[in-house]
Amino acid sequence: MLVGLAVLGLAGAVFAARRPLLMAAPACRAGRWHGCFDTENGVLLMMLVGLPLAALVGCALASARRAAGHAPAWRVSLAEVGMVYGTVPFVWLTMMPGPGAGVVPGRLSLVPLRDLVTMGPLGIGGNLLVFAALGFFAPIRSAAMASVPRLLALGAGCSTVVEILQYALRLDRVSSVDDVLVNAAGAALFGLASRRWWRVAAQPPSERPRRASVAAD
Repeated sequence: MLVGLAVLGLAGAVFAARRPLLMAAPACRAGRWHGCFDTENGVLLMMLVGLPLAALVGCALASARRAAGHAPAWRVSLAEVGMVYGTVPFVWLTMMPGPGAGVVPGRLSLVPLRDLVTMGPLGIGGNLLVFAALGFFAPIRSAAMASVPRLLALGAGCSTVVEILQYALRLDRVSSVDDVLVNAAGAALFGLASRRWWRVAAQPPSERPRRASVAAD
């Protein structure tokens, strides 16, 4: 039921945003970098178009694992593809240079919650999605990530790397601590959404009760 709701939600979002997405379709169809891979619309459009290929990669990985006798093949393979395919496009969007890239020095905003009030619903929603797939699939892939504090730490750590790169590469973007906080919250929230399928650590087999030995005189 949850998967069905997720598919319906994605279909509804695509339908609502179909016009902005299709604005980049001519450039993407022609294989032009400008107008496709350097715009939000183009990146999201190509992400949707590539979903069948991502599914095929997941099936290929699962088949290879099953042939090698590794289990659970499907669970691990789909989680790995989901983490990568659902995260890379959003990280790409956050690393897009602004008009003053290479000229304007890096800018920092280290006061918590100061930028949050200026993000608006769209900005907050976008930041929640940056590491949403990572938070959703990581505990499915590995039992080591099956806890909310670890998902928060994972999201915060990845987001910190992105913010440092934005500052160091002078991409004309503001490296904000609020971005880190919202990114980490998104990873944890979407991780909770997949809690039903979290992978648990293998338990050692229970020891059989020892039989009391009767000592004979």
